Amino acid sequence: MQQLLHSIVSLTNDFLWSKLLIIMLVSFGLYFTFKSKFVQFRMLKEMVRVLMEGKTGSKDSISPFQAFCIGMAARVGTGNITGIAIAIALGGPGAVFWMWIISIISSASSFIESTLAQVYKVKDKDGFRGGPSYYMEKGLNKRWMGVLFSILITISFGLVFNSVQSNTVTIAFENAFGTDRLTLGIIMALIFSAIIFGGVKSIAKVAEYKVMLLAVLYIGIALFVIATNITKMPEVLSLIVKNAFGFEQAVGGSLGAALMHGVKRGLFSNEAGMGSAPNVAATATTSHPVKQGLIQAFGVLTDTLIICTSTAFIILLSDAYKQPELNGIALTQAALSEHVGSWASGCLAIFIFLFGFGALIGNYYYGETNVRFLHKSKAWMILYRISVIAMIIFGSVAKIQLVWDLADLFMGFMVLVNLIAILLLSKVAFAALTDYMKQKKAGKDPVFYKDSIKNLENIECWEHSQAASPSKKEEAM
Repeated sequence: MQQLLHSIVSLTNDFLWSKLLIIMLVSFGLYFTFKSKFVQFRMLKEMVRVLMEGKTGSKDSISPFQAFCIGMAARVGTGNITGIAIAIALGGPGAVFWMWIISIISSASSFIESTLAQVYKVKDKDGFRGGPSYYMEKGLNKRWMGVLFSILITISFGLVFNSVQSNTVTIAFENAFGTDRLTLGIIMALIFSAIIFGGVKSIAKVAEYKVMLLAVLYIGIALFVIATNITKMPEVLSLIVKNAFGFEQAVGGSLGAALMHGVKRGLFSNEAGMGSAPNVAATATTSHPVKQGLIQAFGVLTDTLIICTSTAFIILLSDAYKQPELNGIALTQAALSEHVGSWASGCLAIFIFLFGFGALIGNYYYGETNVRFLHKSKAWMILYRISVIAMIIFGSVAKIQLVWDLADLFMGFMVLVNLIAILLLSKVAFAALTDYMKQKKAGKDPVFYKDSIKNLENIECWEHSQAASPSKKEEAM
């Protein structure tokens, strides 16, 4: 039975990822890039400015910076360390090049979806809520589409992706310390339970402090590895480019394998266009939807171009990737141990635990907001939480290939539904961007209202009385 399931999942994934989704991700991403006049390049400085501006917020709301951190907590998970290793093992060094390309292109998709999430967000007792299900229902008037997406993301992130995270964490600890995987899985589930019952503000506080610290520490390790192997860097960069176009085949496979695995693992890591990050982008209290669009687009670039690249260089500056028996977290552990000594395996296992645990929290929240979209019953929420906890324990002992294949399958369906929705609604995001730039050119701190865009319907927020207060800079003008 398991073999049959694996065959069906593999065949479906092959069609989705080697044909349909690669075409859609690249073509839609390029369309959004051109229509937004290369927003991910021309507004990079503004992304950083808005992120720093959004660090402050009231104790009763989610600040833009906290929303960024929750999104990064889900992005900066085991996909950055294990997923990159899998991409290199299966697709060769060239997969890294295609991860770079897809992140740059698809950051424009991330801008569109997160801006839409802010435009169509709703108010609830905890603050704001929104995401693809909400803009599908309110922007497209297609609740059935929102329901379908909610089911897919709840299964994908809350259940399957969280089993991926616990799977990687327990394997890392087993490799480093010989820890029993089931025991560690139960411990993770218990700690996780204590956090999620604290609500979204508890999740935001944990993410805010954890993500930045871990990212800086991990990048610091990578910079040390690069600095001590600086003479090899031209060779590694050349290897990545040559392998990406099939000019030189290394361990891993063909041009097609490099492209497919680079796109899959890159998307699993940065989530651009997938429809996940908009769920948390909608929770932020901000004066203009475009601000969250810019912040989440910056998160995509940061995730892939800095953190994923750190893992890639750690691996490719070693000889570990040439050993076909190594894959996933074991490959990254072997590579780092080659650079800094055997103690690195245990150190990386701890990093994986902390990264993975943050991703568990972010993934859980994506599911929670969509369960609330489907049904407001407390019983459904309790059932969801119990299911998430069960999947964390299941993932801790499951076989790695089946877990990752299921993640790819549900991720593929999610991307398909979300990309269609944001393409149909993209004119709203482009209009919001035009409004933002018009106010910026006038020297204002942009503020958005529901009548800022003509013929905008089904907007619950953004009344003149509800808009976030302008900054002190604008008040002084």
